[in-house]
Amino acid sequence: MTATPDRLLYQLKSRGPQPAATLAGACAITPMGAHKQLQALQEQGLVSSRDEADGPGRPKRLWTLTPSGHARFPDRHGDLAVQLIRQAAAVLGPDAVDQLIAAREHEQQAGYDAALAGLSTLGARVRRLAELRSAEGYMARAEKHGKAWLLVEDHCPICAAATSCQGLCRSELQIFARCLGEDVRVERVEHVLAGGRRCAYRVTPA
Repeated sequence: MTATPDRLLYQLKSRGPQPAATLAGACAITPMGAHKQLQALQEQGLVSSRDEADGPGRPKRLWTLTPSGHARFPDRHGDLAVQLIRQAAAVLGPDAVDQLIAAREHEQQAGYDAALAGLSTLGARVRRLAELRSAEGYMARAEKHGKAWLLVEDHCPICAAATSCQGLCRSELQIFARCLGEDVRVERVEHVLAGGRRCAYRVTPA
């Protein structure tokens, strides 16, 4: 990492929350320069700041990485998931992988059912499901299209695993159909694994 913003991010990643003056010294820049760079990184959503009391006088402002800032560093969890899926199939057999997917599906279904309980309208259920999926990293949103709704997911945090085990995608489609109710039809109209730029599901009253 040679650029100043990258060096600041690296310092926060390796050393934890720090004041701007400390970061400036570590990166061999002026405190004013550090403040300017940190403000720019904050506008990008990569860092955040908080004030912390440190004895008498003004509180000390500490800078820290946001989840987006942490995501700038290499993460091999996708590779690990793929390896585990392959090893499970090789050692335990394809049926074992199906059982694992079914167990995940059951747990996910229960969570969605609890969160959607009491929501009587289709729109409310789709919007709430989009909120849940966004919290899981799918960057999801709900769009109204006439009498139908579109559940759009602009990001797939399990793409690597789903590429290796497409049963995960089939499982999610089934979960959506069940948790949104028997009175609706759910169909996938865009799919990342089929070459789409996103995944999208059309939800229509049956």
